[in-house]
Amino acid sequence: MTVLAPYAAHSEHSRGRRHAESPPEYRSEFQRDRDRIVHSTAFRRLVYKTQVFVNHEGDLYRTRLTHSLEVAQIARTAARALKLNEELSEAICLAHDLGHTPFGHAGQDALNDCMRDFGGFEHNLQSLRVVDDLEEHYAEFDGLNLTFECREGILKHCSYNNAVLLGDVGERFIHRQQPGLEAQLANFADEIAYNNHDVEDGIRAGLISLEDLLDVPLFRRYHDQVQTKYPALAGRRLVYEVLRRMINHLVSDLIDASSARLGESGVRSIAEVRSQPAALIGFSPATRELNHALKSFLREHLYKHYKVRRMTSKARSVVSELFDAFFNDPGLMPDEHEARTRLDLVQGPAGRARAVADYIAGMTDRYAILEHGRLFDPSERT
Repeated sequence: MTVLAPYAAHSEHSRGRRHAESPPEYRSEFQRDRDRIVHSTAFRRLVYKTQVFVNHEGDLYRTRLTHSLEVAQIARTAARALKLNEELSEAICLAHDLGHTPFGHAGQDALNDCMRDFGGFEHNLQSLRVVDDLEEHYAEFDGLNLTFECREGILKHCSYNNAVLLGDVGERFIHRQQPGLEAQLANFADEIAYNNHDVEDGIRAGLISLEDLLDVPLFRRYHDQVQTKYPALAGRRLVYEVLRRMINHLVSDLIDASSARLGESGVRSIAEVRSQPAALIGFSPATRELNHALKSFLREHLYKHYKVRRMTSKARSVVSELFDAFFNDPGLMPDEHEARTRLDLVQGPAGRARAVADYIAGMTDRYAILEHGRLFDPSERT
């Protein structure tokens, strides 16, 4: 069993849950968080929510579920090496995308546009809304009633105006404090996973090539290393050998650089971590530059590829048209969601808009496409 560092999150010292519960008998508080997340409805839906490629385009591309599992795997490795809380790190990573819309960032951007006059839409806030309010599993409370530490990790970004409405988890944004180290770690595990796996998916889709990627210093370094060791290797095996070396480089650097930074800082408690002027988890300067170059390449060559932009345009239209239809006539929604708009009408149009956004954000790619067809295609059955 790993002995935790004094600045790690210790389950027995958790700041607790919004609703008091008896402590678990055979697992820690953070294990309970993880288990509740895995059994949630929102987690199961991630299997049909996508990263870059829409679900029906192919079965082998990453989904939000596979991505979340890969993020958790990276975070567990780094947490153990740094003597941080592995169970909390895993729980945060498994929950971090629960509020994501269908169609990845295109869906989020479209829903944010629709919600612009009603407080906007941000998937980190929505993930917190899912675990605090929207899940319906327990007799005594709404949501999953997760620990403060897990909820804090889910909320990566937050404006001041939203923070003042969130109570305990909003305090660090108001007082400009750092989150716990496990939350910091989850952010980097997320970035490592999606950058490298988008490379693999982009190659598989034929949108980027090995030749293009040789302009990326991190890819070129390990491509040349693999070619030297295995000169006859080609195709998928070559790509995988390069990518696993890239991931190992990033994870190892994250561990080494963070460990050095923690040592230099002299922190001995979570309170001291929070009071630091900057995050303590992060890459070395050299690897930060390598990672930035990879991100820039993906932005220009994959995310702006015309085929991705076409799918993005379709996705935005689907989300926008669904929102307009349901907002203008909530009776078009299934009964349980339409009932929520009636409850939220005490807040006026903003309450109705939020209820509609909750319904759309909970959709999978394929369900959103089906709902759009039912509403706008006369040949589709309702």
